[in-house]
Amino acid sequence: MSDYDARATLENDEVKALLAGPHVAQLAYTWSDGTPRVVPMWIFWNGEEIVMGAPPSSPKMRVLADRSSVALNIDTATWPYQVLSIRGTVTLEVVPIEELAESFPEYPAMARAYLGEAGAEQFLAAQRQTFSQWTRIRLRPESVRFLNFAKVFPSAWTAKATDS
Repeated sequence: MSDYDARATLENDEVKALLAGPHVAQLAYTWSDGTPRVVPMWIFWNGEEIVMGAPPSSPKMRVLADRSSVALNIDTATWPYQVLSIRGTVTLEVVPIEELAESFPEYPAMARAYLGEAGAEQFLAAQRQTFSQWTRIRLRPESVRFLNFAKVFPSAWTAKATDS
């Protein structure tokens, strides 16, 4: 998919709602032994990139620096399903916890979106007590596909069946 097609898809109102959601996304990446891994992630769409965060010591950080090609799915849990599939390359930046709100403002915003104000304050306080750094993970979409099962089905449903 070209950048133009990806940008057009990302401007779709239903896609914007999914990106603004507090939907837990599924990040897929390749482990050091070549096997696939999928982990749940909070996300924040800043209009150009999907931003995520994790402790620098988390297992995924061991491989994402060297194996930065990823896929990310964001979907709804109720019918008719909406599924946003994104592929791209991540960049990583380690941020000192005391600078989190200034140099990584998306993370406190994510915590509020997913946990509410009180839950976010508790989570961020525990984070400050436990970690000295946090990793800002940025994913710039290179390929984007959106399925809205109320309107569009996957190609396997819409393609004419052929005999093999």
